[in-house]
Amino acid sequence: QVELVESGGGLVQAGGSLRLSCVAPEETFSKSAMGWFRQAPGKEREFVAAFAAGGGNIYYADYVKARFTISRDTFKNTLYLQMNSLKPEDTAVYYCAADLWGPGSDMASSYEYWGQGTQVSVSS
Repeated sequence: QVELVESGGGLVQAGGSLRLSCVAPEETFSKSAMGWFRQAPGKEREFVAAFAAGGGNIYYADYVKARFTISRDTFKNTLYLQMNSLKPEDTAVYYCAADLWGPGSDMASSYEYWGQGTQVSVSS
């Protein structure tokens, strides 16, 4: 069983910033595409950003470009999502996911392992 542990969510005012973290087992982190997804109440889970396996290519959903930055620390086996200029519509549960040897897909069904999620709430 692969455990991904997210942290860093919270309540912030519109225009504010948060940084999410996701710690993964070393073997999973080094061999997997690592991504962030989010799910708002009543909506489907949607792609936010991802690294391809090996940390080469990076992909972003169009609606977060220039506001969110995905990064990784290979020494800490930790994935990050820096979120700036947050908007109320960014309110959702944010999930970390891993796809063994994956390309950094924007499809949730491609990812085998998921964290428990961390709540991000943005007030207007």
